[in-house]
Amino acid sequence: MMANPNHDLAALRAQIAATAARLIAQDGADYAGAKRRALRQVLGEAAAPANLTPDNAEVEQALRQYQALFQGDSQPARLRALRVLALEVMQQLAPFRPYLTGAVLNGTAGEHDDVHLQLFADSAKDVIMFMLERDVNLEIGETAHFKGARHDRVETLSFHWRKQRVHAELYEMNDLRGALKPRADGRPQRADITAVRALLDAADANEETA
Repeated sequence: MMANPNHDLAALRAQIAATAARLIAQDGADYAGAKRRALRQVLGEAAAPANLTPDNAEVEQALRQYQALFQGDSQPARLRALRVLALEVMQQLAPFRPYLTGAVLNGTAGEHDDVHLQLFADSAKDVIMFMLERDVNLEIGETAHFKGARHDRVETLSFHWRKQRVHAELYEMNDLRGALKPRADGRPQRADITAVRALLDAADANEETA
């Protein structure tokens, strides 16, 4: 019987996704870097066909599987602690319409992850002054706009809250238009204070009934 090349391709792609997931969970690699390293580990120095590179959704699914298998005794507690901390920061930044994004929102955050927020204000200077007046030590950088490369990069404030690194991207109020659409898989791309509190309540309820 002839081998099914599509099956072999899918299996290899899944192996690359699993390797990338392990690099993210163990080393804190970002998705793009983890996929590049995974391709080298699985294929060596051979040039990788484009259809062998898993997309972020495949890597995220593999990461969830890895965490369930190997970090089930630690990752949920780490995730909850990050969400509690994120809610505290968001409450302090409530005047600027804070939204939680990234791994802390989607549930894959581990020991290497930071808290990522998006703030929406009339002026980035308003947010910066708000933080400086409260003696928050800031590092100011830039991040790609969530709407894509056709938009200018946005200022990002990085700081520590209870020894945890937090990154807050600063957007204009108009950027909120269309920003609350869910991902293709139905998961939210960002969550406000009410939604983050609901995530914590749901997790606590599940713990009580487990």
